[in-house]
Amino acid sequence: MSTGTGTSPHRVSHPDWHWHLGVLVFIAAWWLVYRQLIPASDWITGLFPVERHSHTGEAIAFFFYDTPKVMMLLTLIVFAMGVVRSYFSPEKTRALLSGRREGVGNVMSAGLGILTPFCSCSAVPLFIGFISAGVPLGVTFSFLIAAPMVNEVALVLLFGLVGWKVAATYLGFGLAIAIFAGLVIGKLRLEGWLQDWVRDIHSGANAPAVGDDEELTMIDRYRLGIEAVREIVGKVWMWIILGIAMGALIHGYVPEDLMARIMGADAWWSVPAAVVLGIPMYTNAAGVVPIVEALLGKGAALGTVLAFMMSVIALSLPEMIILRQVLTLRLIAVFIGVVGSGILAVGFLFNLIF
Repeated sequence: MSTGTGTSPHRVSHPDWHWHLGVLVFIAAWWLVYRQLIPASDWITGLFPVERHSHTGEAIAFFFYDTPKVMMLLTLIVFAMGVVRSYFSPEKTRALLSGRREGVGNVMSAGLGILTPFCSCSAVPLFIGFISAGVPLGVTFSFLIAAPMVNEVALVLLFGLVGWKVAATYLGFGLAIAIFAGLVIGKLRLEGWLQDWVRDIHSGANAPAVGDDEELTMIDRYRLGIEAVREIVGKVWMWIILGIAMGALIHGYVPEDLMARIMGADAWWSVPAAVVLGIPMYTNAAGVVPIVEALLGKGAALGTVLAFMMSVIALSLPEMIILRQVLTLRLIAVFIGVVGSGILAVGFLFNLIF
């Protein structure tokens, strides 16, 4: 996504106060609409020839409540983070991480992974960029684990749909997994398990000098927020609707006692089964959160559900295929083993505590 401030000769220029007023009006309108989602979903459900509290009625109400809710939350947070991200760039991120020692570097890289606009689809160019800048392998892995798994979209959606405790749990343990996994991979000194061409880059790595970015005005940052909404929401809306539809089916048709037996805390095998089930799924945080909401509402154990969510986001098969371009199979196996062990630990721990 470009961060340039050049304007098209055909772009209509508006005074700055128009932009500030427009943002305030948007936030106010967003809040007014958000407060009407429950009565609106009940009204829409009433248009269908079904009983409101039947299985079908519950599924329909869930779908027509969650779809606008998730899309509205997603739009607002992507816009806000698009503005925040205008203060970060891949070059600045590499400059912050290059030369950092393991430990401090792992903590910093995991923290930056939350704020920066990178997902598993960006793994290959980011990995190469970090390696060429001299970022240690373990520090790079902390970033690449945290960036897709612990992101602001998932945090806000979890907060809005299932409460701050689950969101805080997800944040804390997601960061812990990213930091721990990066430390372990760094201590193993597995640079020799990179693909040959990537290893050659690493052996001659020199961190390039990073110049000061062009100063952006607040209006430029608003435009970048709008562009982020167009780009990100445009890519994920289909997966969001699919995830909400799956969540609606679970909410409406899956009996609570069945879900408690399959994904309850008493079923010791539920956590590894949830991790294995999540790996082949192709979705993202925005798409999987509605499924998490429905599973928790049906009595599934918190640890099992979090393990499922983390495996979908951090260990998905598409991400492994992408990483295969820069990692050998042995290093991918270590990556899966370390991250998977951390996710299993989170699942069992939270099932034990809660």
